[in-house]
Amino acid sequence: MGNTTPWLLPFAPSKSDPRMAPEKPEIYLDWNATTPLCDEARTAQELAARQAWGNPSSVHGSGRRARRLLDEVREALAGMLGVHRRDVLFTSGGTEANNLALGDIGALVTSRMEHPSVVRVAEQHASQGRTVRWLAVPPSGQLCPEQVAEQLVDLPGNSWVSVMAANHETGVVQPIRAIADAVHAAGLRLHVDAVQALGKLPASHWAGADRVSLAAHKLGGPKGIGALAWVPGSAPHPVLLGGAQERGLRPGTLDASLVAGFGAALTRAELLREGRSRLAVLRDGLEAELVGRVEVNGSPSERLGHVSNLSFKGWHGDEMVAALDLEGICVSSGSACSAGTTELSPVIEAMLGRERALGAVRISLGEATTALDVERLLGSIHGILATQPNP
Repeated sequence: MGNTTPWLLPFAPSKSDPRMAPEKPEIYLDWNATTPLCDEARTAQELAARQAWGNPSSVHGSGRRARRLLDEVREALAGMLGVHRRDVLFTSGGTEANNLALGDIGALVTSRMEHPSVVRVAEQHASQGRTVRWLAVPPSGQLCPEQVAEQLVDLPGNSWVSVMAANHETGVVQPIRAIADAVHAAGLRLHVDAVQALGKLPASHWAGADRVSLAAHKLGGPKGIGALAWVPGSAPHPVLLGGAQERGLRPGTLDASLVAGFGAALTRAELLREGRSRLAVLRDGLEAELVGRVEVNGSPSERLGHVSNLSFKGWHGDEMVAALDLEGICVSSGSACSAGTTELSPVIEAMLGRERALGAVRISLGEATTALDVERLLGSIHGILATQPNP
């Protein structure tokens, strides 16, 4: 009988695909979209799948083993974030964590630079008649705590501010502690989306946040697992009903192997964080080589060292992404959550206008990125730009 599951076969690209030619091995420079599963996470998942596959809610031995694994990772996250382990909730990822964090609030203050899972929630709140205040976005991409404070006047007590710790498209780092001071001085609460910052900035950077969203797959962990943590007195209300798991706040049976992978990736990322400075050297060199041909979005603000968002003069971002893809180089023109659409980057548009957003390309480096990879990227970019001189 023939094979009826061709999607399980090893990837076999067409011999005519120029990206797969032997002299052009693929170079992955889209680490902000997702990261490859690290060996430590894979090993932890395989071990958990063999030894802790039971239902964590079951009281027998198999269930207790799964529950113990969940508790260990929950304890590690709680220790890193400075909260009680009971105040760490596992989710399916950052999007669910953001939705859960903002689903039960009154007024909301946020900006158009946030992840779609925050912006769409804000838009829904506004459509339902709830108060939403949009923060002005400066060209630098870095919010001013004083201007945030101005938007907090006369808001009710159940109001929240939502700010990303580090932007998913530009890498711009927000002054979270100063914003937290302004929010708390107004008697309000702060939610921080730390998905892109986790493992790249110390957790102390978002100290002062009342709720924090996290995800595993941006730091070498598996997809499908994230977390929401909070300080006492700010637990979210459940969106789903029907089970007592996760204190009844997020019912549904958790996969202990995904949680194990999250824990292993988190430990590894924290150990490797100090060594990420080499990526900033590669990123800065890339940008220096393209002076005059691109505009760097988010510079000179503080940025995560592995991210470069460039607007190419005379090119649309999606055209440059497609041209580099033919060279076997993976980059993106916006948030991975908008992939497959022709939508401009709302982040760059909010910062710098439509024209800059049209030409924007995000290049994000990772631990496997080498100087030779960047050299090949530069060679490909110069070759592509030579086909269409600047206007």
